[in-house]
Amino acid sequence: MASLLTILGLALFEIINSVDNAVINAEVLAKMGQKARRWFLLWGILFAVFLVRGVLPWIIIWLTSGDLSMWQALVATLSSSPEVHAAIEKSAPPLLVGAGVFLVFLFLHWLFLEDKTYGLVGERFIHRHGLWFYTTASVILTVIVWVSIKTDPTTALGAVIGSTGFFMVHGFKENAESMEKKMLEGSEKLSDLSKIMYLEAIDACFSIDGVLGAFAFTLSVPLILIGNGIGAIVVRQLTIGNIERVKKFVFLKNGAMYSILILGFIMLADGFGFHVPTWLSPVITFAIIGWFFLKSIQSMKPPVAVV
Repeated sequence: MASLLTILGLALFEIINSVDNAVINAEVLAKMGQKARRWFLLWGILFAVFLVRGVLPWIIIWLTSGDLSMWQALVATLSSSPEVHAAIEKSAPPLLVGAGVFLVFLFLHWLFLEDKTYGLVGERFIHRHGLWFYTTASVILTVIVWVSIKTDPTTALGAVIGSTGFFMVHGFKENAESMEKKMLEGSEKLSDLSKIMYLEAIDACFSIDGVLGAFAFTLSVPLILIGNGIGAIVVRQLTIGNIERVKKFVFLKNGAMYSILILGFIMLADGFGFHVPTWLSPVITFAIIGWFFLKSIQSMKPPVAVV
């Protein structure tokens, strides 16, 4: 039951977190031939699910697991042995703190700097003072490093790596958005194959958010692969057939970002040794996204005429 709840939470988080990516894909695919679209839907899923959402968690665990070789890390992530799981959890604090910092920064960047449909009180005010993002992020990172360096310098390093990773990935995303605009405007003449390669690269970039967020649900790579894989397949189907309907749910992005904030806090707490029950991440994800989903539905209803 716990594994099923985790998988469902991972799938929902992956779907909602990938809505922006699905919109980009749909806009680019609209300018491609039918053969290229079918290739993207079929073979692109294999790349998105197995290569990105399967290999990336394994590599992350290998990098944070100390003395294990890549093969030993792979065997460990696929093992059901309690001893192996305990060993992974023991080496997890730098990973959890780094991923937590990444997700908190991701939320703050959206809150302070990105255009959005305002869903909660205070979002408009914070957006108007966007330059405070850099100060806020710097103070948070300084506090986390100061707290963790006293007990575990490796965890402090994990926080710095999480911050570095965020700004690197953000740079790639900005470049991708610029490239997308050029393709949609027709200023960049690319073949369908080149566009597919571009979309796969964008998917890999966007998937980092989902993969790191997945560690708030579980450290089990097979569960991450199943949950995120289901989510990735659903997103591909939405890209082909229902993206215009998805766009009408204007607060889904808000739900994704507030989920990311809470998951970031959960990983930070877990990384600093606070016990977090396994059911908490999926339950909170369902609750937050469900609330913003209902808010989106309410926003679609025409206003009641006053007689």
